[in-house]
Amino acid sequence: MIHADDPQTLEPVHADEGEGEDKQWASWLVLFLRAMAVASIGKGLYHWGVICGIGAPFPSGFDSYSPPYQVATVFFAVIDPVAGVGLWLAAPWGAVVWLTSVISMAAVEVLFPQIFGGNILAVLFEMILLGTYVWLVVMAAREQPE
Repeated sequence: MIHADDPQTLEPVHADEGEGEDKQWASWLVLFLRAMAVASIGKGLYHWGVICGIGAPFPSGFDSYSPPYQVATVFFAVIDPVAGVGLWLAAPWGAVVWLTSVISMAAVEVLFPQIFGGNILAVLFEMILLGTYVWLVVMAAREQPE
C-alpha cells in the first residue's frame, strides 16, 4: 500500500529503448531532416549576407537591387532559418515551412527567372530533395504500428 509520505521514484527515460530495426526509416527521416536543417540555415545565412552586402552578386548595395530581388531575398532570409530550426527539432511545422521554402524557390526560379537567374539545376535539386522527403515520410509511416 502506498502512503502519502512514501517517496516515489521515477525511472529515467532512455531515448534508444524500444527502437531497433523496426524504426530504421524513421531514423533516416530524422537524419534527412537534420541535414536539410543545416542546409536551410546555411541558405538563410547566405541571403542575410546578401542583404548585408557580404557575397552579394552586385557590389552596389542591397538598396540598389530591383524590388522583386529584394523581396525574394528578404523572404528567403527569413523563411529558411525558421525552417532550419523547425527541421532540426523534427517538428511538424518545420517540415511545412521547409516545404513552403522549397516550393517557393522552385517557383521563383521557374516563373520569375529575372529575379535569381532561372537556374534549372537548382529547381531539379529542390525537386529531388522534395521527392526524397516524401519517400522517407511514406517509408517511415509504413513501419508505424497500426
